[in-house]
Amino acid sequence: MISNQVLQSTIDGLKNITRRELSVIEREGKIVASTEADMIGQTVEAAPLFVASQAENQLVAGCQYFKVNDSGATEYIVTIRGEDEETYRIGKIASFALQSLIVAYKERFDKDNFIKNLLLDNLLLVDIYSRAKKLKIDSTARRAVYIIESDAEREQDITDALRRLFPSKSRDFVTTVDEGMVILVRDIKESDGLTELEAVGRQIYDKLTDEGVYGIRVSIGAAVTDLKLVSSSYKEAKLALEVGSIFSSDKTVISYERLGIGRLIFQLPNTLCRMFINEVLHGITVDAIDDETLTTVSKFFENNLNISETSRQLYIHRNTLVYRLDKLQKLTGLDLRNFDDAITFKITLMVSEYMKYGGQL
Repeated sequence: MISNQVLQSTIDGLKNITRRELSVIEREGKIVASTEADMIGQTVEAAPLFVASQAENQLVAGCQYFKVNDSGATEYIVTIRGEDEETYRIGKIASFALQSLIVAYKERFDKDNFIKNLLLDNLLLVDIYSRAKKLKIDSTARRAVYIIESDAEREQDITDALRRLFPSKSRDFVTTVDEGMVILVRDIKESDGLTELEAVGRQIYDKLTDEGVYGIRVSIGAAVTDLKLVSSSYKEAKLALEVGSIFSSDKTVISYERLGIGRLIFQLPNTLCRMFINEVLHGITVDAIDDETLTTVSKFFENNLNISETSRQLYIHRNTLVYRLDKLQKLTGLDLRNFDDAITFKITLMVSEYMKYGGQL
C-alpha cells in the first residue's frame, strides 16, 4: 500500500532528528527501507519468527524490533540498533509514525476507490450515500469535475501537482480512471459560476505549465449539487474534451457549458451530416474553397459579421473583403452578410470538421 520510497523518506527524516539507524522490514523478512543503504534488499531470518510471536517488541542481538500493524495484522517491522531506554522510545515513535502513515494511506485508498466507482457509475444509489457517510464525504456539497488530458507518462507528475494545489483531502479529490487523464473532483462555492470554474481551469493549466508539463488540455463538466450527479459532470467533461478537439482545438481550457452548437453536431449521424453538406454546397466540399477565403470567413465570424473591423484586422481594403465574400457567394449561393446565410455556412464548416474528425470526408 505504501511505496518503499515513502517508507525510506520517513525513516530518513527520523534519522535526521534522532541520529539513529533504522530499518523497515516486510513481514516475510526482506528489508525494504533502511538508513544504512547496504542493508536494503537483505533478508532478516528473525523477522518471520517475530511476526508469529505474541510480542509487540523484542530485543534481538543488540537490535530492537517493533511491530507495525494494519487491522490487527503485522504489516511491517521497524528495527533500531541499541538496547537503552532512549533507543526503545525512538523505536516506539518510529513504529507509531509508520502506523499513522498506514492509516492515512488506507483512508486515501478507500476514498480514491469510492470516487473512481462514483465517476464510472459502478455504485447503487443507496451505496453512494452510505459509503459517503462512512468516509465522511459530504453528499450535498456543490462540485464540478475537471479532466486534465496529457501524455500518460506525466500522470503521476500531474496528480502530485494537483494534490499540492488542492490539498483538502476531505473536499477535493484527485484520481485517475482512463489512461492519459487525471481527474479532479473539485468542491466549489454556491456563488461560483462558469467564470470562476474556468478561472480554476486556467489556474491548473498555468500551474502545470510552470512545472514543465506541456501539451495538456483542461476540460470542465457542469456544476452539480448532489454526489450521485458527479458521474454526469465527469461525462460532460469527457465530452468537452472530445468535442473541443474538433471545434476548439486551439483552446487549452474547455467547458462543457460553452460547447454550444458543437455539442449538437457531435450527436448527429454521419448520413445526415453528409446530406446536409451536399444540400448546402450543391455537391462540392469545404475543401474546394481556397484557404484565403476560409481565413477571411473565419475572421468575419469572429467579428460578428462586421466588415470594417474584419478588413482592419486582416490588413486588407474593405472592397477586397467584399470581393472575397462575393466570390464565396457565387460558389455556394450563400451571402455571409445575411445572418441566416452566415449561420448556415458556419454550421456547414462545423459539420465538415466533424466529418473529417470521424474520417468520413
